[in-house]
Amino acid sequence: MPDAMMPAAGVALVRLPNWLGDTVMALPVLHGLRAARPGVCVVAVGRWASLLAGQGVADAVVPYPLEWPSRRRLAVSLRAMRPDAAVLLTNSFESALAARLWGARMRLGYDTDLRRVLLTHAVPLPSPRLHQIDEYRGLLEGAGVAAPVTVPVWRLGEDAAAGAAISALLDECGVSRGTRAVGLHLGASFGSSKQWPAASFAEVASRLREHGLGPILLGSPADVEMAAVVSASAGWAIPSLVARDRPALLPRLLAGLACLISSDTGLAHLAAAVGTPTVTLFGPTDPSRTAPRSRAARRVARIVQGRAPCAPCFLPRCPIDHVCMRDITAASVSEIVDEVLTA
Repeated sequence: MPDAMMPAAGVALVRLPNWLGDTVMALPVLHGLRAARPGVCVVAVGRWASLLAGQGVADAVVPYPLEWPSRRRLAVSLRAMRPDAAVLLTNSFESALAARLWGARMRLGYDTDLRRVLLTHAVPLPSPRLHQIDEYRGLLEGAGVAAPVTVPVWRLGEDAAAGAAISALLDECGVSRGTRAVGLHLGASFGSSKQWPAASFAEVASRLREHGLGPILLGSPADVEMAAVVSASAGWAIPSLVARDRPALLPRLLAGLACLISSDTGLAHLAAAVGTPTVTLFGPTDPSRTAPRSRAARRVARIVQGRAPCAPCFLPRCPIDHVCMRDITAASVSEIVDEVLTA
């Protein structure tokens, strides 16, 4: 497609992905759009859009509501902006229909989910599939706009209030100042198939403590029960911030960790983007498509992949016995953390 297809001025709406990790992986394409089209007013729309405030990738960030009546009201507001383009980083029919309702004259997206009729510029989906970051970049490049950055980088601005709030949380959960803290993220929003067993989290927490590190459990309110099981299995009260942090604090909290251990979740991508070493556990999903990318050789993003004849299956719930995740041992994860922290 010729370069002129993406306007050099006006308003461009960018429909962000629905998941935190995918939103982080969209940073390179947003930076590419900003650099290539400085005269365009970029409006980022998505469930995690507000977290991008201050990243320098959009002139406005707009949360995308879950309820249809609220989406209709949002459509009216966005249509009033007379958008010149809508870039759809989601592959759903619904997002293409929304872009049509927003009144965007150019509607750019991958040719998926029977939505070609709603798009003015349908780009063929890569085959074989690429890493998610590269697929987002490829979509923009399909409209003649280069997106050369391949690694998400998160900018941490000065925020004394957020720093004080995190210090208070760490004090409350018993993490001493100066401790090399390692986050253990228990959650798996995609589904339970990604979740590492509680006994494995418990064992790795104990191994980390033996090595002079400070494990901290992380997770959402949905992970409170899991956190209790992990501590019970370990036989000691592991410091926990489960259900106690909030999205606005996450980047700074993760930046303060020595390392993060998690399954293939959004926190792994956010941690890598702020420069924190990550050890990401893969079972039902494919690291070639969604492994976190790190910006510096010494601040690495490492993966551990469980073996199973059925992996990767991409199922949210395992129909058998989580063979792939159970194949990942606490000893191997602890070893990799040691390697990362001594590199």
